[in-house]
Amino acid sequence: MKLLSNSILLISVILLTFNVNKANAYSGFSLQQLVQQDTSKKDTTKIKVKNNSDLDKKIEYKATDSVRFSKDKSIIYMYGNARVIYGDFELDADYIRYDQKNNIIYASGKTDPKTKRYIGRPIFKSGTEGSAVADSLYYNSATTRAKVYGVYSEQEGGFFSGGQSKKQVDNELHIKNMMYSTCNLPHPHFGLMISKGIATEKQIITGPVYMQIEDVPTPFALPFAFFPKTNKRTSGIILPTPGEDASRGFFLQNAGYYLGLNDFWDAKLMGTIYTNGSYEATLSSNYIKRYKFNGNINLNYANTKNGIQGQENIGKNFRIGWSHSQNPNASPGSTFTASVNLSSSTYYRATAANTSYDQSAIATNTSTSSIAYSKVLAGGLFNFSTALSAQQTFSSRQIFLQLPQFNLNMSTISPFDSKNRSGEQKWYQKITVGYSLQGNNTISTADSVLFKPEGLRKLQTGFSHSIPIGMNFTLLKYLTFSMGGTYNEVWNFQSINKRFTSFTDGTYTSRIDTLSGFKRGGSYNLSTSMSTKVYGKTREFKNLGNIQQLRHIMTPSVSFSYSPDFTDPSKGIFKEAIDQNGRFLINPSTGRPVTYSTLEGMAFPGSFSTEQASIGFILDNTTELKVRSPKDTTGTGFRKIPIIQGLSFSGSYNLLAPSKKLTPISFSGRSQFTDKLGINYNGTLNPYVLRDSTNNGVFVQNVEIDRYFWQDGKYFPRLTNFGFSFDYGFNAAAVKKKNENYDALKGQVEKQGMTPLQSEQLNALNRDPNAFVDFNIPWNFAFQYRFDYTNNLGVSTITNTLNFNGDFNLTPKWKFTFNSGYDFKNRGLTPMNIAIYRDLHCWDMSVNWIPYGAYKSYSVTIKVKSSILQDLKLSKRQGFYNTYQ
Repeated sequence: MKLLSNSILLISVILLTFNVNKANAYSGFSLQQLVQQDTSKKDTTKIKVKNNSDLDKKIEYKATDSVRFSKDKSIIYMYGNARVIYGDFELDADYIRYDQKNNIIYASGKTDPKTKRYIGRPIFKSGTEGSAVADSLYYNSATTRAKVYGVYSEQEGGFFSGGQSKKQVDNELHIKNMMYSTCNLPHPHFGLMISKGIATEKQIITGPVYMQIEDVPTPFALPFAFFPKTNKRTSGIILPTPGEDASRGFFLQNAGYYLGLNDFWDAKLMGTIYTNGSYEATLSSNYIKRYKFNGNINLNYANTKNGIQGQENIGKNFRIGWSHSQNPNASPGSTFTASVNLSSSTYYRATAANTSYDQSAIATNTSTSSIAYSKVLAGGLFNFSTALSAQQTFSSRQIFLQLPQFNLNMSTISPFDSKNRSGEQKWYQKITVGYSLQGNNTISTADSVLFKPEGLRKLQTGFSHSIPIGMNFTLLKYLTFSMGGTYNEVWNFQSINKRFTSFTDGTYTSRIDTLSGFKRGGSYNLSTSMSTKVYGKTREFKNLGNIQQLRHIMTPSVSFSYSPDFTDPSKGIFKEAIDQNGRFLINPSTGRPVTYSTLEGMAFPGSFSTEQASIGFILDNTTELKVRSPKDTTGTGFRKIPIIQGLSFSGSYNLLAPSKKLTPISFSGRSQFTDKLGINYNGTLNPYVLRDSTNNGVFVQNVEIDRYFWQDGKYFPRLTNFGFSFDYGFNAAAVKKKNENYDALKGQVEKQGMTPLQSEQLNALNRDPNAFVDFNIPWNFAFQYRFDYTNNLGVSTITNTLNFNGDFNLTPKWKFTFNSGYDFKNRGLTPMNIAIYRDLHCWDMSVNWIPYGAYKSYSVTIKVKSSILQDLKLSKRQGFYNTYQ
């Protein structure tokens, strides 16, 4: 173990600046564009030259100031915006000299006498190569050799500047004292100083190379280096992130190997090792077939050890991720998608959300996964879909699987109508029929026994059929009627039997036995409904400024439904409860025998209720203000402000219920007062009163009785629960920019496939508005608030939460962000995340700090923006594990 510790520490020092982790800030800075040559304007002065290869070529030249010749006419001097075109070689400079005898072209700039700056630098281009800028150069038109001083050239996202370079006949380039950087300035902030090297068409091979920052040489050097020049995928080593954790020791994080398998598939193997014996391994792969599909696969495994040596807390965790999407045009009429996120229950907490320290991800308690396929059949008459899905609850370690679920839905048809019908429909031609079939295989168990025999025995299988029949028509132009019914039938391959044990005090217990075998049950209901719209009288205002009118719209709907009693044991679905003595158990409140459904808890338990005849009602309300728009200069522009959107009240009255015929009345609505402020609210009103009572001689306080509130002279029902929430952003530009960033990244994902980095960015952007930093927005502050009130039989509970986030520019290049909330119950702030970003032009610097809480940590990162040098980074991090020391 000591040898491992020393080895990792030594490698950490060597690789201190090289790693592959991402920075949390980005900039929209665009690279400097080099001057493009204008070949459309050519001077009419042309001289034919015979070179050493005896091939006649034309040289074209011009200058805005003057063109002079030597006495023997062998040398041409061009001054002021001079240009020379010789074959595929193009050259622009303030001064150009052409020696015809020796076939030498020399170009340079000049020093401006006023500004003392060197201007008019040569800009040259040869063949299909890009343009380059230099201080001066020599070019041999016969041999195509060239010698360039102080070059500045862009090559596939990288920039070469300074030094000397020689171009040979075979297009091989010899370079000396040249800087390579991803900084696009002529005088870069940083770079790799190449003492000498050779550049060919596919590669650059150098001698000693060292890093230089702000013209200061650093000790980070290599005796030689190799830079491939190719647009194809290539395999290579991924350098690790070195660091130290007080609990797990020194570490090398995310070291590995990248496999560029082909243009459609790649893979990345990475691992992290700690000196205390902890380790992590990751396999990620991306695949894409253009115009067909794309996706990625991620496999993570972590073996963590925390605590004092000899008493470590050892944990083994895993995560499986798979994302797949199909191009909509790849196979019209069918789709295939996958979104798999399976993990052990402690993975996110043990690995600090894969070392991202994202509080929302660490606190995640549920996870869902699905693999779905759908296809349109019979020319659109049927739609078939199937899916495998999983739902995990980390706190209880329960998992619910559907293996698989399928649906077959038939479009609604009018069997008595004719395609060749002329005229209005007769009443029977308005009858519609539909059909749907569902199948399900489900397992609900603890994740620890999922693949064990006791877990597999909990598999439940069943089918459900539904046949709706209906008819719609309009009466008196304003009343919309519908009537019909639905027949439902369920098939299950398991059922239950309960064994009851009764006691002398009248109580009893039950034990459930699961029985294998086919079991079916059917039910039906009949219904009719009526709805219309009622427009309130529009009220006009003349003395309320820009407010012009107020309009109220009500949409009442009344329905009636009937279903017979399917709980009768004679129907074969329900059974009467019999105790150990063979006696029927009686419900003391109703005086009727206790019954239970044999399909209780099955894949499709069905809907089997007692006889019901219910009247349902819904009242929806909308209130709008019509105001004059202050931005309109003509005086005729108006806009609508929805004061109340969809405030609905709903409930039902069961005519056949023995007691409490009226159900509680629920309401919900929303109001959007401005573009920045919107409120959602909901609640429940209970019409029954509370009274103190006794049960078997025992005093019971606040018992709900079958008596309405108005019968006690009260004007309002009881408010049993109420909640409202709203969010507000003070800077609309920040919200707009966030949505633009999300849409842009999502569009890139849909076109090219989602990489693990893009997936992480999308999730972070959904959770945190500050996940992407934009220095162009000087400030932003937003908060979200939710209030919930419940009153259960006179005992009230209030909960409210407040979350807020924001950022502001300390200077045009410094950004400060924060994200936290307030816990009203504990009267304190929730865990806070503070970050500082610095735009260093071609570098990013970020400082992330969680000052308190279970995941207290900090990290400092300085990283090159360009993806070409993504391994070049200086990083320091302290892990959250130190909190427990």
